[in-house]
Amino acid sequence: MAKTLTSRLAVVSGSSAEPQDFSFGGSSEWESGLNSGLSSGLSSGAIANPVYNELHPEIKPFLDILRPLIRQPSVVGTEDSFFRVLERELAEFGISCQRYHGVLVAQGNQPESLYLSAHIDRHGLLCTGPNEFQYAAFIAGNQGENMGDSASEHMLHTIEDRFQGQRVQAHLPYVGTYLGQGEISRSYICPERRNLIFEVNGLDFLQPGTPVSFLDRLQIVDGLISAQLDNVVSAAMIIYLFRLGFQGTALFTAQEESGRSWRYALSWFQRERLTTQRLVVLDTSPYASRKDANAQQITLRHKDANGPFSKEMTQELVDRCEALGLTYGFKDEYILAQNAALGKRFPLGRTELGRIVTATEGKINGTTLQLPTTEYHTAGETAALSAIAGVLKLLKTYL
Repeated sequence: MAKTLTSRLAVVSGSSAEPQDFSFGGSSEWESGLNSGLSSGLSSGAIANPVYNELHPEIKPFLDILRPLIRQPSVVGTEDSFFRVLERELAEFGISCQRYHGVLVAQGNQPESLYLSAHIDRHGLLCTGPNEFQYAAFIAGNQGENMGDSASEHMLHTIEDRFQGQRVQAHLPYVGTYLGQGEISRSYICPERRNLIFEVNGLDFLQPGTPVSFLDRLQIVDGLISAQLDNVVSAAMIIYLFRLGFQGTALFTAQEESGRSWRYALSWFQRERLTTQRLVVLDTSPYASRKDANAQQITLRHKDANGPFSKEMTQELVDRCEALGLTYGFKDEYILAQNAALGKRFPLGRTELGRIVTATEGKINGTTLQLPTTEYHTAGETAALSAIAGVLKLLKTYL
């Protein structure tokens, strides 16, 4: 089976299974694709096409898990209340959970059969002074953890003008109690602080240290879902998998967007004196346009900027994709091809897994399994239902 990205376009939209082009940006350039605004006119009352639900019956129960999770705040650095939501969801099905600093570990009866990991923090704002708000992942206290060529840091300039008019809501840091709503009137990069600064109407009463999340609701139209999917969608997939009988181990980690999550995951492995070559990290993966994202249901990687992932574990996912008839593409190959075509030097990115591999000299390794999306790091990040169905279908082979 050929695995070239250009040959892999099969997305179900509406009642048609024909390939569709949902390009928003109107430009073939990577930067314009990343910088394009969501213009599909999604409405919160839209529902998934019933024909699609018949083709992919697992979609509705999965969306029933995802929808309420999206409404729960989990701003990077203030994830405590979301950890408790996850514990409650998993406890309903008798899943054993242990909470450690920065990580929640859930285990079935065969904990070493497969290790899944997903970060649960989402981008948002942090009040840092009187009516002053900064991008939480890049406040001064977090900048030392970001290594200069992370995808998030690289994209600050491409997303700085996306937030005008975005509704936001404030919460108490630990318990998640709702404090009020506001609206972003302006966002810009401060060259001295090297961070996004936000002007927000309606939240001038907040004290420094208060997290402010994007007002987020799941929207579904024409075979696409939109919300701040990174990375609550992966947390929902793991819960869905446990409900179906998954017996392995799942790690829900904090502060990935500020470069810390790998430390929390690694600390747990060290605490348990465990090594493995079967760690699969779930996440979303940005593409320049809807057409590029639709070129595969599954996004894999051979490597990131740190170095190579486990060839065996990566090949295992490839084999299962091909056996299931799922389309897949490699993100590192896509980035290198885009760089060559556009004459750019976009980084491969540093993933949670890559940092763990480097820190352990390969004693802990595995691969990544990612959902292809557009409108990355906004409240309108968009993924195809066919891609979600594909990832779920692949994960279900580990039941």
